[in-house]
Amino acid sequence: MPRPDVYISADVETDGPIPGPYSMLSFAMTVVGHYDGRSFERVADRSAVFVRELQPIAEDFEPDALAVNGLDRDYLREHGASPKQAMDEASAWVREQVGSARAVLVAYPVAFDWSFLYWYFQRYAAHGSPFGHSSCLDIRSFFLACAGTVFDEADKSRMPSFLRASTPHTHDALDDAVEQGQLFANIFEWSLSQRRRQRHRSSAAPSWLAERVVPIV
Repeated sequence: MPRPDVYISADVETDGPIPGPYSMLSFAMTVVGHYDGRSFERVADRSAVFVRELQPIAEDFEPDALAVNGLDRDYLREHGASPKQAMDEASAWVREQVGSARAVLVAYPVAFDWSFLYWYFQRYAAHGSPFGHSSCLDIRSFFLACAGTVFDEADKSRMPSFLRASTPHTHDALDDAVEQGQLFANIFEWSLSQRRRQRHRSSAAPSWLAERVVPIV
């Protein structure tokens, strides 16, 4: 039997574009919801969260990145968690949250956040990535597929207002993980409602027409 999914929204704040030469300075994860293939159960905002600030691992940094997130590398050298401690604790937290279900990381854009989190998990966590090597979803791509649009039209600013999060994007890791989690859950619930509506139309159609109606799957 396929495992149900547990969706975990994640956000990272860094001092550069790639892990290794640059550092992940903070990250946050929050459980968004559960899906068993039939029904989606949303989890209340901030009811299950994990947040850490980390010591830098490299000397190089981009001032523009620090200007965006407002983090202080000198402060984090003294007060941040070691990467090993932080990633071991994060890995254990994810595994505790999902139990026997599949952990699926969601982010906007997932390519950036995943690149840092996967690299840090694999390098520092004793048990590696709790998301495996590919258990992730990009929120923009998810909306693109559900809406049947193109990438340029799938930006957050172009999404319908009823799908957007109610909280702002502040470049604080927890704030942004919550904001992106809201967006993902809104899109997920909307996509399921669209599917139910399509199935209802198919079942209500005459038999000769129902055979020609292809439901969205």
